[in-house]
Amino acid sequence: MFTVEDMMTPHPHTLTLERPISDAKQLMAKSGIRHIPIINKKKELIGLVTQRNILAAQESSLQQSVNPEQDLMITMADIMLEKVATVTPKAGLKEAALYMQKHKYGCLPVVEGKQIIGIITDTDFVGIAINLLELQEESEPLAYDE
Repeated sequence: MFTVEDMMTPHPHTLTLERPISDAKQLMAKSGIRHIPIINKKKELIGLVTQRNILAAQESSLQQSVNPEQDLMITMADIMLEKVATVTPKAGLKEAALYMQKHKYGCLPVVEGKQIIGIITDTDFVGIAINLLELQEESEPLAYDE
């Protein structure tokens, strides 16, 4: 049985509570990611910021005023999701996928105790599906015309 640990991204990019929204935008753009776990000084998971959180915060600040310095005042603490579903590294991959699908989550942070050790995302599962489809294609017998 494959586990989350087999397919997760280890050591995900993280930010702390006090970091401004601009840091999250830059990290997402530079790293090509859509989810950033938020950690405290003990490196314990305390929240999650998604691309959707950032877009919502920008939309909200645009309605108030168009001020470039607004980004410096909005921090991860202001926009993060505090109740975050997590998974352990030894959890079954199928169960994690079904859970994400059922709840429409784009990711699950992987934790041991309270420490974040990885992240598994919907993109990881698309990669797994592609690999399985390729394996299926390789194992199918060729059809010959007689």
